Amino acid sequence: MSHSHDSSHGHDLPFWQKYIFSQDHKVIGIQYGITALFFLFFGFCLMLLMRWQLAYPGEPLPVIGKLFGEANMPGGVMLPEFYNQLGAMHGTIMVFLGVVPLAVGAFGNFVVPLQIGAPDMAFPKLNMASYWAYFLGGVVMLASFFVPGGAASSGWTSYSPLANIATQGQTYWLIGMVLLITSSLLGAVNFITTIFQLRAEGMTFMRLPFFVWAQLITAFLLLLAFPPLEAAGVLQLMDRVAGTSFFLPSGLMISGEPLKVSGGGSVLLWQHLFWFLAHPEVYVLILPAMGIVTEIIATNTRKPIGGYKSMVYSIIFLGFMSFIVWAHHMYLTGMGTGISAFFQATTMIISIPSVIILSVLFITLWGGSIRFNIPMLFALSFLPMFGIGGLTGLPLGLSASDIPLHDTYYVIAHFHYIVAPGTIFALFAGIYYWFPKATGRKMNDVLGHLHFWPSFAFMNIIFMPMFIQGLAGVSRRLYDGGASYSFDPGILHLNVIMTHGAWGLAIAQIPFIINFFWSITKGQRVESDNPWQATTLEWGVPNCPPHGNFTKAPQAYRGPYEYNVPGAKKDFTPQHESKVE
Repeated sequence: MSHSHDSSHGHDLPFWQKYIFSQDHKVIGIQYGITALFFLFFGFCLMLLMRWQLAYPGEPLPVIGKLFGEANMPGGVMLPEFYNQLGAMHGTIMVFLGVVPLAVGAFGNFVVPLQIGAPDMAFPKLNMASYWAYFLGGVVMLASFFVPGGAASSGWTSYSPLANIATQGQTYWLIGMVLLITSSLLGAVNFITTIFQLRAEGMTFMRLPFFVWAQLITAFLLLLAFPPLEAAGVLQLMDRVAGTSFFLPSGLMISGEPLKVSGGGSVLLWQHLFWFLAHPEVYVLILPAMGIVTEIIATNTRKPIGGYKSMVYSIIFLGFMSFIVWAHHMYLTGMGTGISAFFQATTMIISIPSVIILSVLFITLWGGSIRFNIPMLFALSFLPMFGIGGLTGLPLGLSASDIPLHDTYYVIAHFHYIVAPGTIFALFAGIYYWFPKATGRKMNDVLGHLHFWPSFAFMNIIFMPMFIQGLAGVSRRLYDGGASYSFDPGILHLNVIMTHGAWGLAIAQIPFIINFFWSITKGQRVESDNPWQATTLEWGVPNCPPHGNFTKAPQAYRGPYEYNVPGAKKDFTPQHESKVE
């Protein structure tokens, strides 16, 4: 509560201090949100270019193809090198510059202090530094497209030794990653401290909204998993610019010529360090999404979350287990049967807490008075989409089935079902849900429906055929989609269907973009501070909350999801109400 004295001065700050270099968690959350949405849009555009090439290999891209220059697309026809750049940057931008900053930086920053009854984050200046490190990392990443040789082209995994000898863009990629990781570490420390130290009176850990729990576990994952990759990124950078060979073994040949390095390094060391981060990273993407979906389902079923404690224990267990499953990405590296068996076992075990969380959410729907508003539609669609993504991941956790499926389109389909129709749908749900709190206005329902239904259909049109292609053996990262191989034409024509689906998905986002920016100033004003009739603390403060959030210190009297309490006059009892009314 040490920041409450700032509340009276919030309106006196100059514009640049209030809105640009702001220390207010809500403004920083909105900064993260707008920036992340821009990067998601940009990364999505890169995917559209890739999908054209996969559907129509060797054909010029109409209208815009020649804009990319002779070095990338001579005569509008995409070169393999440029395709590799698009693939590497699409993955990097969507994960590290889009989904994570939106899920953690935007929603975490805006919602968590309000939900726990805090006036701000524990370290406001650190919060600001976190955003600007992220922004700078993003700028460096984008700048890599304009250097000689183009952007990073060694995949979003930046595997050695390929990444060590790649063009200059790879150096920019590594510098950008170091900045992004630094941003995440600063944010993680801030979230953990805030949730432990700044909770309102009465807000015990078992009264925390599930969204706060999701952000807390995510922060621990970031804090513990990112440093190995930051260290690895610095070491790979030194390999590229300082002549070291941490990841370069002896005897490497390029075009028949030996590579002049001291050698003695290990390419497998890079893979271990990368995946030690990258598998917890999957849960960094999905846990905030689970938190958002839980809030929305509880509010719109008018029911308490029946298995709240089991969900909390599951998410803690899931966070712990996520650190000991990473090597299931590396079955093809020649690991022994003993260590392979260990990682197969842990991978099967980690699916259990996800199943528990999903089951509790399905059970909550049973017998509920469900309101099918726009946030709820997106939240409901998360459940089967994440379910498909999770179940299709199980064969990849067993070495016997992973070996034929590894590096095929099956893997891409599995991962994208988790992240695209899974996590991103949950993030859309969160935007529609908390928009009134941030702006005092609702987003338009008609435009919301025009956004949801086509998006849901086209997501499945894009990703479901990838399972078929993967099971048929079509490898990922083929710039012609497999056309140069003797695959069954019945498999390859799916590339055209998926590409049409991708362009359809792009068109489906236009209603959202219009709705988002139009509703900020022209949307229907909400009469109430609690338009959804929800129970958590953020709905007890005015819309567009003031600097410092609360006029008087709030208090939590009960758990977060008390809906339809027996004997109560209304169907919801907010946490901050002292007695049941």
